[in-house]
Amino acid sequence: MINIKLNGLKIASLFISLAFFSCKTVAQDPIKKAEPQSQETISKDSKWSDKMALTLMKRYPEAYMIDDAKAPKWDYVHALALYSFEELYKKNPDPRYAAYIKNYVDILVQNDGTIKTYELEKYNIDLVLPGRLLFNLYETTKEKRYLTAMQTLKKQLEGQPRTSEGGFWHKQLYTNQMWLDGLYMGEPFYAQYTITFENGKNLDDVAKQFEQIQLHATDPKTGLLYHGWDEKKLMPWANKQTGVSPNFWSRSIGWYMMALVDVLDYFPKDHPKQKELVGYLNTIAASLAKFQDKSGMWYQVTDQGAKEGNYLESSGTSMFAYSYAKGVNKGYLPAKYKKVANNAFDGLTKQLIKIEADGTITLTQACAVAGLGGNPYRDGSYEYYVNERKKDNDPKATGPFILAALELNR
Repeated sequence: MINIKLNGLKIASLFISLAFFSCKTVAQDPIKKAEPQSQETISKDSKWSDKMALTLMKRYPEAYMIDDAKAPKWDYVHALALYSFEELYKKNPDPRYAAYIKNYVDILVQNDGTIKTYELEKYNIDLVLPGRLLFNLYETTKEKRYLTAMQTLKKQLEGQPRTSEGGFWHKQLYTNQMWLDGLYMGEPFYAQYTITFENGKNLDDVAKQFEQIQLHATDPKTGLLYHGWDEKKLMPWANKQTGVSPNFWSRSIGWYMMALVDVLDYFPKDHPKQKELVGYLNTIAASLAKFQDKSGMWYQVTDQGAKEGNYLESSGTSMFAYSYAKGVNKGYLPAKYKKVANNAFDGLTKQLIKIEADGTITLTQACAVAGLGGNPYRDGSYEYYVNERKKDNDPKATGPFILAALELNR
């Protein structure tokens, strides 16, 4: 185990080693104030997954601080990073990792199961994603509040507005629109919930979300998927014939690929839709590989290469590395794609990672945020994507980086 003290988590670590992975009911932890962090270094011999996780814990003593948040918030970026901690814990059961996850959830999920900062009536599919953190907590503690919170998120999915063919809108605010991002935000939770509590009765509905995106957002020429699709073709960004947005954004395709490899964990091999989803994964894997740069990475606007303003982007590349590697490891993709994943990871570690004196690491060149519509208006143009701000160690890059490192055993 790496010898780095995280004072703000010492008590929680001891607590977790005794309680987090037992089946006894435990009282809710009080919120702890973050203390100044130790100056001890992270070993240069650590795996990349541990280096990144310990970096985040050192820089953000409380998990709600991830993404420089000033107050606790039920949010998809925290969920993505903490899901990677959950997977890391399976490989390296350091109790600090479990404590870090639980502390985040317990600040937000109240004793009666209500979720602070969450508003069901907005039908924002981004806010379903943190529900993934609740399954293991409920299984290991049997605390009803975790189940109640999961049921609330399931209730959101039951009422989520849909397109005429049954695809989830991205938000109540974004009428008649499906975004690639939304597949990762909603479907892994939905699939795990229906398998865990409903004997898989809604797996067809999970698959339907991918079917709709494949049908409406795929470019027949490149095989890539457009960031968004407006069923009514009313948004200024939407193509008047097809309803798709104008460009291919690597991170949105990354969200889609990660959604496929994670959802497939819950589809039995004999389920009628399993082969269909594996087929979608193989199709996008083949199409995307053609646009991999010689560095191993992918550009922010996927198909535009070194066009002025375009740049090699770390979150999309990390997501692709994870998706290719997991796809091969699970037998969904041919073995040749492991090389694609390793080349991507090499590009990230050799070109976009900075190693600090204390052993912490910084992953650079991550697009901080991108979307469509809204106010101020986002038009989905090439210029829009390449000019959105970048952020070092953005959790949408660091989470998938940890997941990729685990799948590649790097």
